[in-house]
Amino acid sequence: MLTRRLLPNPKYPSALLRTFSTSAPYQKTPSLADITPNGAAAFDARQKEFRDSVKTAQQAKEQQDSQLVNTSTPASISASASASSFTNAANAQDTNDASIASEIANKLSLGSLSTHSAEQARASTSQHETSKRKGALSSLIYGTKEGQQMDQDIEKSFSQVLARGKYVHSIVFHQVKPDKVDEYIKLVGDWYPRMASLEENHVHLVGSWRTEVGDCDNFVHIWEYQRYHGYHASLHSIASHPEFPAFDTHLKKLITHKETSLMQEFSFWPTTPPRKLGGLFELRSYTLHPGNLLEWETHWRKGLKARREVMEGVGAWFVQVGDLNTVHHLWQFADLEERKARRELSWGVQGWGDTVHKTVPLIQKMRSRVLIPMQWSPVA
Repeated sequence: MLTRRLLPNPKYPSALLRTFSTSAPYQKTPSLADITPNGAAAFDARQKEFRDSVKTAQQAKEQQDSQLVNTSTPASISASASASSFTNAANAQDTNDASIASEIANKLSLGSLSTHSAEQARASTSQHETSKRKGALSSLIYGTKEGQQMDQDIEKSFSQVLARGKYVHSIVFHQVKPDKVDEYIKLVGDWYPRMASLEENHVHLVGSWRTEVGDCDNFVHIWEYQRYHGYHASLHSIASHPEFPAFDTHLKKLITHKETSLMQEFSFWPTTPPRKLGGLFELRSYTLHPGNLLEWETHWRKGLKARREVMEGVGAWFVQVGDLNTVHHLWQFADLEERKARRELSWGVQGWGDTVHKTVPLIQKMRSRVLIPMQWSPVA
């Protein structure tokens, strides 16, 4: 299965390999009543352990990568010296062979999902689009140092690409009939983890949550796919499962509405690997004025540094198909009192006030949901 891999760590295996747990035994429906007001210290301890584990794994992986590069260097030098002794005709043939080998190596290094050529084309297009819009941007932003810096940041964002292109995420909302909630949890709690655990489906379940404050009896599920062709392949594989028709028929009897959007994660905010910190989640959804997504990304790239000092982020995504001009941010807190305290602390961190000041005008509307993770949710 295609996964996000870091080096093994015995204390937090789920933080290093983005995989899925099998279906959990059915229990009572999770609710806000399960959150105790004295759980902040335990939440902070789990948060620190999780962050330290991820940091250690990343350092170990970087060290391993560095060793691989160092060991390959002498071979490269030897190959270069050997090549210089060939005849002109042989050199010409070697150049051709090297070109073919390089092309194969590129494909192998990127796996079967290689988009090397597409990325080159996008880079060329991005450069062209940047030059086209530069004049328009300069005419709107006056000659202040702040305006010039924002201009540079936005132009830079075009060349760096807005999103991490490796993954596509779907966010699925199910509005469940109030008297069918327990039946829905039993049905989905068995089916979703099973589908995520089947290697041939090539899909990751980021998490499943129930809305407790907001549109109640609404369930939120976030899935991760290997690009868009992986999305098609996963849907086809799941729909081909012999038990799918029965599941789908049963599900339709339990819900009144279903909404799905396809998203990508922001390049500066990768989705967290599986973890169990406890507490509750807040899904903040922003509908932006059309054409402002890039500016939003530029300001939030800076603002997230300030937020991360006091708050635990899960991920941030922008919709590409579905509810367009929408951005979703998902946060995790020990409880609602801690949420309040953490948000207030943000204002004391340099850079956060400036982020709010510059992003509020970009918003058409926004909403907040308080979510409780389901028993089978990998992020909980």
